[in-house]
Amino acid sequence: MTTTATTRPSDLFREGLRLLLAKDIPGWVGLWADHGVFEFPFAPDGWPKRLEGKAAVADYMRHYPDHIDLHDIPDLKIHETGEAGTIVVEMRGVGRLVETGAPFDMTYIAVVTVADGLFTLYRDYWNPLAISKDSAADFTRSDR
Repeated sequence: MTTTATTRPSDLFREGLRLLLAKDIPGWVGLWADHGVFEFPFAPDGWPKRLEGKAAVADYMRHYPDHIDLHDIPDLKIHETGEAGTIVVEMRGVGRLVETGAPFDMTYIAVVTVADGLFTLYRDYWNPLAISKDSAADFTRSDR
């Protein structure tokens, strides 16, 4: 998918999910604006709460497939909002934690803003307490 200024936020989000499932992290990062912001409002102490810029998002996500083997997004609801370029997403991701082989089953809510066909703001309201901190430490530590 080539992103353009006319790319609908829901279409861009679905393309992002396709890339994550394919473990194409560079492709997923390519959907971000250079100045994009990725926020984690529920991040516990020691975990990143805000990533500013495409390079920071790329650095954070580069090892994602080494830690979480995402298999499917069986539940996906994308809600249009009254604000141009903004959607609210409810989804469930399933797979396994690579290090332990334990099942991964996470429900997410995200508020996503798109401008000029790219992600500019992604607020990820996931529950980091749903997986053990030890299992995800390398992936989520802000000091790595």
